[in-house]
Amino acid sequence: MNSVRRPVRWLVPLALVIVWLGLGGAFGSYAGKLGEVSTNDQAAFLPRNAESTQVIEEQKAFNQRETLPAVIVWTADGGGEISTAQQDAATGVLEKLAAVGGVVGEPSPALRSRDGAALEGVVPLSPDLGDRLGDVLDELEQAAGDVPGARVQLAGPAATQGDLGDAFAGIDGILLGVALAAVLLILLLVYRSVLLPFTIIISAVFALGIACAIVYVLADHDIVRVDGQVQGILSILVIGAATDYALLLTARFREELAHSGDRFHAARAALRGSFGAITASAATVALGLLALLLSDLTNNRALGPVGAIGIVCAVLTTLTFLPAVLALMGRVAFWPAKPRSADAETGGHGIWRRVAHWVDTRPRQLWMVTVALLVAGAAFFPALESKGVPLDELFVNDAPSVAAQETLGKHFPGGSGQPVVIIADADRRTAVTRTASATEGVAQAQAVTESGRPGEAPLVVDGRVRIDAILSAAPDTDTAKDTVLKLRDRLHATDPTALVGGYSAQQYDTQRTAEHDRKLIIPVVLAIILAILVVLLRCLLLPVLLVATVALNYLATLGIAGLVFQHGFGFSGTDASVPLYGFVFLVALGVDYNIFLMSRVREETSRLGTRQGVLRGLIATGGVITSAGVVLAATFAALIVIPLAFLAQIAFIVAFGVLLDTIVVRSLLVPALVRDIGPAVWWPSELGRRHSESESESVDAATK
Repeated sequence: MNSVRRPVRWLVPLALVIVWLGLGGAFGSYAGKLGEVSTNDQAAFLPRNAESTQVIEEQKAFNQRETLPAVIVWTADGGGEISTAQQDAATGVLEKLAAVGGVVGEPSPALRSRDGAALEGVVPLSPDLGDRLGDVLDELEQAAGDVPGARVQLAGPAATQGDLGDAFAGIDGILLGVALAAVLLILLLVYRSVLLPFTIIISAVFALGIACAIVYVLADHDIVRVDGQVQGILSILVIGAATDYALLLTARFREELAHSGDRFHAARAALRGSFGAITASAATVALGLLALLLSDLTNNRALGPVGAIGIVCAVLTTLTFLPAVLALMGRVAFWPAKPRSADAETGGHGIWRRVAHWVDTRPRQLWMVTVALLVAGAAFFPALESKGVPLDELFVNDAPSVAAQETLGKHFPGGSGQPVVIIADADRRTAVTRTASATEGVAQAQAVTESGRPGEAPLVVDGRVRIDAILSAAPDTDTAKDTVLKLRDRLHATDPTALVGGYSAQQYDTQRTAEHDRKLIIPVVLAIILAILVVLLRCLLLPVLLVATVALNYLATLGIAGLVFQHGFGFSGTDASVPLYGFVFLVALGVDYNIFLMSRVREETSRLGTRQGVLRGLIATGGVITSAGVVLAATFAALIVIPLAFLAQIAFIVAFGVLLDTIVVRSLLVPALVRDIGPAVWWPSELGRRHSESESESVDAATK
C-alpha cells in the first residue's frame, strides 16, 4: 500500500511545480512590459466631477487637437539683457519648429520679459507622443540653441512630463532589482540557508509576473489606468506581500518538519495551519485597496483593483507553488542549517522568550508606556501638510524642467506657461475678461484668438470662448490656489456658466477631493478590517483593540513623518494622496502582523488558555513576523530609487510605520493588552476561560 501511495505523494507537488514553471515562463516577461500601457499624463488622473476637469473637456473644442505645451526660455549669457537681434532669431527658430515632428500647431512668437533679460515661446506638442516625447524635446532644445549668446531651457507641462518619463524609466529594472536584492539579502541572513531564499524569491517573481500580465491586458483594453506610480507600487506590494506570506508558511513548515520529520506531512500541516492567517491578512489588504474605488481621483481608483490583483496573485503562489516546492525539497530547503521548532518548548529564540517574560510580568506598565509613546508621536500629526508638492519639490534631484520653471518665474509672471483657463459664454466675454483682469493675483487675462496671436477677434466655439489668465504667483503656490478661488467666486457671479480650470485649479481640486476621499474611505477600510478580524477571531473586543492599535500606529507614523519631511528632507508639503495611501498600506499591512500573531495565539489559547496562549504565540511567531516586517519595510524603501517626492514620502511612511508596528505594536502593545485583560479579551466568546485557573504554573516554566 505504501509503495502505491509514495509516487502519488510526489505527483501532486511535482505537477504544481511544473505548472508554475510554465506559467512563469509564459508570463514572467510582463513584469517589464507595464510601461507599454502606462501613462504619466497627470491630467488623466484628475477628479471626475471637478470644475477643472470640466474645463479640460470644454477646452478640447478650442483646439483642432489637444496639445501639450512646451515653453522655451532664453536668457542672455552673463545675465545681461536680450538684444533685438536675439529676439528676432528666437522668433525665427520658433517659426521653423512648426515643421518638427510632434509639433501640432503654430508656435507663439518670442515674447520679451518686462525686465528685458529673457524670452519665452510656447510650442504646442501632441499629447500622444509617449516614449518619443524625450526625443522631441531634445530636438526642440537643440534647434532653440541657434540663438547666439543665449542660454536655452525647457519648461511647461511637456518638459515636466518628459522629466517624469525619465524618472520612471528605471521602474521596470532598477526598482525591481533593488527590491529583490534587499529581500534576498534579508532572507539569507534570516534563514542562513542557500536554497530557501531563492525559492521564496522565485515564488514572489511568479506572483508579480502573473499580476503584471493580468494588469497589462486590463490596461490595454482601457479597463484600468496605470501610471508610473501605480506600476512601482504594484511591484513593491507584490514582492513584499508574497515574501511575508512565504515567511509565515515556511516558518510553520520548519516547525512541523522538526516535529514529524515527514516532508509531505509537514507541508500539509503548514498549509493547513497558516491558510487562515494568510488568506485573512490578504483579504484585509485586497479589500482595503478595493475601497479606493470609492475615490473620485482616477489614480486612486486605478491603484485599488491593480493592487488587489497583485495581492491575490501573491496568495496564489504562496499557497500552491511554495508548499509544493517545500514538499519536494524537505530538509534540503534549509541546507546548510537544520530545521528546528520555533515554539516555546524548545530552548531557542531566547530574545522572544525574554520579551514574553516581560509581557507576562509587567503587562500593564508595558502597554501604558507604549501607548504614551505612540500618542506622543501622533501629537505631531498636524505637522504633515497634504497641500500638494510644489513643482520645485516634485523631483528629489535637480530636474531640468524645475530649473527652467524657476528661470521663467524670475523674468515673467509666476503663472507663465501654466495659465488659468476660463471657459465662458461668448456674449459675456468682455465682462468676464474685465472681471478676471481686475481680480487680485491676476497679471493679465485675454481671450484666445483663431490664430493664437493677441489683438485679433476671439475664437468662438458653440457660443463659448476661452480666456487665459496669467497669475502673478507661481502656479503651484497657495497664493495661486487662493486666486483660483477668487476667480471662481467673482466669475460665477458674472457668468453662472463660467468654468475655471488649468494647472492651479487642478491642484486645488485634487487637494479638496483627496480630503473628501479620506473622510469617506478611511471609515470604510476600518469597517472592512474589523469585520474580517471578527470572523477570523470569532470575538468582538479583541478585533476592536487590534484596529485601534494599528490606527494609533498610523497617526504616530504620520506625526513623525511630518517632522522628518519638514526638518529632515526639506519638503514643504506632501502629495494630497499620501495620507490615504499611507493609511491603506499601514493599517491593512499592520493588521496583517496582528493576524499572524493572534491567529497563533487563538490556536494556543484553545489548548492552554489565554495567558499561555499569548506568550506561546508571541514566542512562536516573534522571529518570523519581525523578519516579515523588515522585508516589507525594505521593499517599500526601495521606492526611493525613483527620484520623485511622492514615492519617497510613501517609502518613508510605510517603511517606518511597518517597523514601528512590528517592533512596538505587535511585539509589545498587543500582547501586553491581551495578557492584562485576560480571558475577557475574547468576549463574547468563552475561549480561554476554562484554562484561566490552571495555566499559571506551566506559563512560568515556559517563560523562564
